[in-house]
Amino acid sequence: MSKENIREHSAPVYEGVENAPARSMMRAVGFTDEDFTRPFIGIASTWANVTPCNMHIDGLAREVETGVNSAGGKGVIFNTITISDGISNGTEGMKYSLVSREIIADSIEAVVGCQGYDGVIAIGGCDKNMPGCIMGLARLNRPGLFIYGGTIQPGAGHTDMISVFEAVGQHAKGEINEIQVKQIEEVALPGPGSCGGMYTANTMASAIEALGMSLPGSSAQEAVSKDKLIDCERAGEAVMNLLRLDIKPSDIMTKAAFENSIKVVIALGGSTNAVLHFLAMAHTVGVDLTLDDFVRIGKETPVVADVRPSGKYLMSELIKIGGIQPLMKRMLDRGMLDGSCLTVTGKTLAENLADVEDYPEGQDIIMPFDAPIKKDSHLIVIKGNLSPTGAVAKITGKEGLYFEGPARVFEGEIGAMRGILDGQVQPGEVVVIRGEGPKGGPGMPEMLKPTSAIIGKGLGKSVALITDGRFSGGSHGFVIGHVTPEAYEGGPIGLVKNGDKISINAETREMTLHISDEEMAARKAAWVKPKANYSTGALAKFAKLASGAEKGAVTDLDLNV
Repeated sequence: MSKENIREHSAPVYEGVENAPARSMMRAVGFTDEDFTRPFIGIASTWANVTPCNMHIDGLAREVETGVNSAGGKGVIFNTITISDGISNGTEGMKYSLVSREIIADSIEAVVGCQGYDGVIAIGGCDKNMPGCIMGLARLNRPGLFIYGGTIQPGAGHTDMISVFEAVGQHAKGEINEIQVKQIEEVALPGPGSCGGMYTANTMASAIEALGMSLPGSSAQEAVSKDKLIDCERAGEAVMNLLRLDIKPSDIMTKAAFENSIKVVIALGGSTNAVLHFLAMAHTVGVDLTLDDFVRIGKETPVVADVRPSGKYLMSELIKIGGIQPLMKRMLDRGMLDGSCLTVTGKTLAENLADVEDYPEGQDIIMPFDAPIKKDSHLIVIKGNLSPTGAVAKITGKEGLYFEGPARVFEGEIGAMRGILDGQVQPGEVVVIRGEGPKGGPGMPEMLKPTSAIIGKGLGKSVALITDGRFSGGSHGFVIGHVTPEAYEGGPIGLVKNGDKISINAETREMTLHISDEEMAARKAAWVKPKANYSTGALAKFAKLASGAEKGAVTDLDLNV
């Protein structure tokens, strides 16, 4: 049913004699009399030269503006921030990464809410941009959609960003020299776009498309491509259609839609960060989603994509065979997806997929469901006396399903990185990196440098790693993150001592610290809460407000306002 007033939010701000000052200000930026009769569409751009993921988004935003204006709206571009995990990993600055997700959501909410825009289109290109954009749209609950900035093209020799991180570990092991590291560094990232494997950016782009919040195909387009420009142009008509039909994010992001999206991410072998962001996005739109849902869904969803970091292929190669739409069609035909879910096209998922053709014969990127890479989810929720409220592992099966060994404990990532590169970490050990949770870090930084160093030093099959921090989508190996409660909150991971035996069973989903209950109680009684690392600024605010990782590390969980 069409909505009569599609200027619900802009009219009170810009119509009438009393709003002449508002119109005067907008005339100064180029508005005409006719523009004030159109619905205002806010275009949230995450453009910046901070990172290649976002360096082209200013151009995409202008394409979106053209599309909106051609469709009868009036586009208004504004910017929000971006940071780069790839640059800040392993440094103190990485603590701002997850925090930026909340800042992005806050800023989109603030601008659109203040300026009276009727609809919203958000464009993201790097890990936190995407869930941040969706959370902003969800808070506003005005007709809107998300556009993915697109993936980067492969570097020379089939390299990508993770190739550079792992080269550092190879250098530490003595397998390559400094000149060879520089050669990989120089060619791995040839231009604009997000990291090229099924890392967090491509995972979240795929998740948002499967959720119904971006146009079909948006997640599987290169950043520099005609398809991406068309995607941006089509967004203008799409948002105007959503306005007319009065379709809001809460109509699209239902529990069934989240379950569809989780299944697609599992089939693609996506990043553990998706768990954290799914929980946060669901909370923001008022959907009850928990770690237990991932356990239930994971038991019936196989991994079928042979993509990096655990597999062979890059996103650009998946794009060439059709992207994720044929995979979703296969899943729908098998009864794995709920086809009745509404999407930003105004149509259901089933309607969107009706005419999608299957992958070409002979492709070996997406495996058949009767011959999967892994018969159930690689995203394993693990509990036990080391993680009473849950931890998240990415186990593809290539790492093995069971690990047991003595603990090698590090207070923070920087010390762990030094210990790995200097040879302190030995085969058979369980590396414990703690004090890196949402409150303790604060900001729950990624452990990409330590995991890449472990792989680069040839320890990927002989060392496990657990942390109350999180991982990059590029991390692989026997690694468990999001351990909750975190060390800063007195969680058992903060009580582990060097040499303690730890076992991790991916099949029974248990992680056990092998000490007696009496010893655990004695250590707990002797534990002293660490001093906060920050007392002012954005990191301090995040530490004060953030929920635990098992609830998405959101900052608006129980504000009682």
